[in-house]
Amino acid sequence: MSAIVATVFQSLKVRNYRIWAAGALASNIGTSIQRTAQDWLVLVVLTHGSASALGVVMALQFAPQLLFLPWTGSAADHLDQRKLLMTTQAAMGILALLLGALTLTGTVRLWHVQVFAFVLGIAAAFDAPVRQIFVSQLVGDEYLPNAVTLNTISFNIAGLIGPAVAGVLIAAVGTGWAFALNGASFVAVLASLFLLKKVELHAPAGARQSRGSFIEGLHYVAGRPDLIAILVMLFLVGTFALNFPIFIATMAVKVFHADARGFGTLSSAMAIGAVAAALWSTQSGRPTLVTLIWSTALLGLGFTLGGVSPTYWTFAASLALIGIGYLTFINATNPIMQLSTKPSMRGRVMALRIGVGLGATPVGAPIVGWTADHFGPRWSLGVGAAAGFAAAVVGGYALARSKRLPAAL
Repeated sequence: MSAIVATVFQSLKVRNYRIWAAGALASNIGTSIQRTAQDWLVLVVLTHGSASALGVVMALQFAPQLLFLPWTGSAADHLDQRKLLMTTQAAMGILALLLGALTLTGTVRLWHVQVFAFVLGIAAAFDAPVRQIFVSQLVGDEYLPNAVTLNTISFNIAGLIGPAVAGVLIAAVGTGWAFALNGASFVAVLASLFLLKKVELHAPAGARQSRGSFIEGLHYVAGRPDLIAILVMLFLVGTFALNFPIFIATMAVKVFHADARGFGTLSSAMAIGAVAAALWSTQSGRPTLVTLIWSTALLGLGFTLGGVSPTYWTFAASLALIGIGYLTFINATNPIMQLSTKPSMRGRVMALRIGVGLGATPVGAPIVGWTADHFGPRWSLGVGAAAGFAAAVVGGYALARSKRLPAAL
């Protein structure tokens, strides 16, 4: 047992990573609280259960991932990663506090949430790729797969705790304090960045400064059929299956008539499956294309079962299954793409990964929201199921047709 525990948490041997992980966990919990509160604010407080309005907010929040793609990856490759993280984390903390102030004073309107979602999305677009590749500076390539997995565990533990805390906060004191709490949580991650020992960081390979940096990244990916296949799968999942706030919120409110606590519990149920998948991945070895295929198929199955769930608790169980499939897929794409990419290109490749996976959400979120409003929440889950199965088919086709792809992965 001790050997298993040592394997699961081997990245924590590194002092810098321990400090970063502690700060990131606190911040992740705050972010999870805000996401739950924002969904509730839009769906219940500011509208009369409009899934379309929630879809628009999601679209605005994720659109910058695609709109700023030519700059986010290059920034991660060219700028001081630690300083860039300090800037983006501080910006997100300030935005959370401002939205909390508007909500607490009773002046918040739907357009306020939409504007804040877009601006927050800009900060997140620059934050996401550098936050992912910064891990390699903390632990080096030796512990990178394990550190990526531990980051995912941290994120999903936060996804387990945050919605439950948000449900209690919303019921007790309203959504405004949830935003304020998230703003305060960024102090932890900023403190961790200040406390890192610079001399113990693993210096990244320098990226050549040039106006064509983004185009250079596209050319690099274009010559990699393995990366192209993964990006197509990410597009399908990100566009139509990533809209968890819409799926969960509309089923909770419109089908099962749950209150804020019940809504938070459903979000936590999906996180339970995600945490289980993350822990399993620490013992399963390096992921392959086969991992991506079965995980997206499982994702499609989870959505199918969720769409036909007769009760609140059977729906919660299907969300746990969705969490397993989604987390396994997303968690596997990260080390596959990072470790198969030369260090000087990692920022741009990871920006493409995030841009395709999240940046396509502005296309899918309004479609899923419209489907939930006009045909019912259960049919919107059918859209997610189709996306999961389609991604599995793409992966299976790539595995069957390409001799280079399995060898590369």
